[in-house]
Amino acid sequence: MGVVILLVMAAGVAAMLTRKLPTAFALVILAVVIAFVAGAPLTGENSVIDTVLQEGAPALAATMIAIVLGSWLGKLLEETGVAATLVRKIVEFGGDRPVVVALGVLAVSALVGTVTGSAPAAMLAGLIGIPAMIAVGIPKVTAAGTILMGIAVGIPFELPLWQFFSTALELPVPTVRGFMVKLFPFALVAAVLYVFVESRRRGVEHTWSLKSVADKRRSPSRRQRLGDAPWYALLTPAVPLILALGFELAIIPSLLAGVLYALVTTTRPREMNKRLLRTLYGGFEVAAPPIALFIAIGILLAAVKLPGAVEALEPLVKAVSPQNAVLFVGVFTLLVPLCLYRGPLNVFGLGAGIAGVLISAGIYPAAVVLGMATSYNQVFGVADPTSTQTVWAAQYAGVSPQQVMVRTLPYVWAVALGGLCVTAATYL
Repeated sequence: MGVVILLVMAAGVAAMLTRKLPTAFALVILAVVIAFVAGAPLTGENSVIDTVLQEGAPALAATMIAIVLGSWLGKLLEETGVAATLVRKIVEFGGDRPVVVALGVLAVSALVGTVTGSAPAAMLAGLIGIPAMIAVGIPKVTAAGTILMGIAVGIPFELPLWQFFSTALELPVPTVRGFMVKLFPFALVAAVLYVFVESRRRGVEHTWSLKSVADKRRSPSRRQRLGDAPWYALLTPAVPLILALGFELAIIPSLLAGVLYALVTTTRPREMNKRLLRTLYGGFEVAAPPIALFIAIGILLAAVKLPGAVEALEPLVKAVSPQNAVLFVGVFTLLVPLCLYRGPLNVFGLGAGIAGVLISAGIYPAAVVLGMATSYNQVFGVADPTSTQTVWAAQYAGVSPQQVMVRTLPYVWAVALGGLCVTAATYL
């Protein structure tokens, strides 16, 4: 039975890789098939309908709420011009020094990455940041990669992500937060190295050869026409982080505080009501795709945790899972590419199911699986040519996602190695 379940999982990966089915749909179908193969009844206890579908769908509800609030805050940063102002100030400070401009955009991307992930984060920092970097001579691929590497620096402090790993892996938020803090230095060092090495290795490209991209920068946005956001509003991305990390406030209240701070510092009282509703509805549009994905992940987690599935998969997974710390680091570092292209170790796909099996079968403690999943997520968030932020940043810079993957993968692979080393040293 275990072999059959693995074959079903392989078929699910193939369906996602070939884009025969959207990821969320594929995961739900995969979950139902796994449940039936594991011998689950149609209804009742540990069943397909009552356990997998009914209980699994809302299992990550706290994460979905956090995603909505993060998207809401992201829409406020966009509409009020906070993100655009941060980028413009950095560009003005950097002048015609390419590396300084790139490092500044990297910092802004990291700040935005703590608020919201995926394409919205790339757009907030990249709409102005990418043309600005190219205009001062940063190569196109490096410019796109800088945005993505910056977002990866912010990922360890992305509050909705904390909530996701806490709920999915059944770990307390302080445990997730503690590991994310340890992962952050690796992401930061890799991102800074990327800017220095890639910008110098490829040299400066003159703006006269990049007229089409530079022209995008000269089209004034609504926020540019209205002026910059107030200086104190620029602290908005840091507010939720300070509350959650510094004062250990719960994730949802921290995000709500960020929303209120952004609103109060940028909006006149008579306009607050309209802006609140407009940005909230816009946030729901941004949050809809990840919410659908998290519903599917919850269903998949419920399926792989069924007693029949755990009993069938435990001996197979245990046989190939190294327990020695050195082997653990070596094997799972070599498997890093399997989180790309929606592969089986992508935590926002089939990787969530594998994580559930590793924990429910008692092969690894939940904290070890946390270290693996978060380390792989650093790779997926930057180098996966199928992720929305990578596709957007590459296309906006005028290059292919595959080019960005080739340039960024060595750096984020090193981040994953660092995270796996910390995991082995701390929990194995």
